[in-house]
Amino acid sequence: MNKYYPKGVCSSLIEYEINSDDTIKTIKVTNGCNGNLKGIAKLCEGRSVSEVISLLDGIKCGNKDTSCPDQIAKALYEYKNKKNGDVV
Repeated sequence: MNKYYPKGVCSSLIEYEINSDDTIKTIKVTNGCNGNLKGIAKLCEGRSVSEVISLLDGIKCGNKDTSCPDQIAKALYEYKNKKNGDVV
């Protein structure tokens, strides 16, 4: 299980698993808007890491510069960079 600690949002932890074909197996977000985040997690399952990044990256919450969906994209971007051996 991969872990990411979001910044600037209500959620405090994003846990996720990626299948060998680079699709998302599961995402679980702790705290934040529970129902919405469960729905977003379900919609991400089975999609490629790259697709989810492109869908969620840059979404803002209210007057914040980020959101829980944007933080999911950041977690997956970090995963992708580490997988490719890039410095995060």
